[in-house]
Amino acid sequence: MIKLLIVDDHPVVRDGLRGMFSADPRFEVLGEAGDGAEAVAAGERLRPDVILMDLRMPATDGVTAIKELTKRGVVARVLVLTTYDTDSDVLPAIEAGATGYLLKDAPREELFRAVEAAARGQAVLSPAVATRLMGQIRQPASEPLSQRELEVLQLIAQGSTNRETARRLFISEATVKTHLLHVYAKLGVNDRAAAVAAGFSRGYLTP
Repeated sequence: MIKLLIVDDHPVVRDGLRGMFSADPRFEVLGEAGDGAEAVAAGERLRPDVILMDLRMPATDGVTAIKELTKRGVVARVLVLTTYDTDSDVLPAIEAGATGYLLKDAPREELFRAVEAAARGQAVLSPAVATRLMGQIRQPASEPLSQRELEVLQLIAQGSTNRETARRLFISEATVKTHLLHVYAKLGVNDRAAAVAAGFSRGYLTP
């Protein structure tokens, strides 16, 4: 059973999410929070598996809360659930350490799958957000990988998870995700397996 903390400044949204998840035996809602500060306190106290985090909230916003949760060693995965997919919202949330970014118009089953994936530590992006991110960091295909991007690709090819890669390179998981997005853009691919295949075909990786 995946334990959840729901963070949103609108009580009606929190009620709706609580009802939806509580009705499914795969999930348990441990609590709710109305802003980022409450989210940090509840995250420390309740230790959920996944935090559903709104971004634009009064007082303490979602990005600030994500950074503070990481700073305090709260290991819960943060899945952003918001109405906004602008550049000023998406990248800061991912860079702060969010595991995923979903829009509130996502269908119920997509949201359930996203929470399950986030609980496993897998990155989750709605199609619209993925397209926006790729467009923002798109580089010419001929641009070579940087040394750090190559190191990340090599570890991914060896089967390392984002967390393991971060630990071995002494960087944060969020930084690993950013490097991976750049690798995807430069190689013209959309996932880890395709990146590894392209890495071999272009000579970045050797058997």
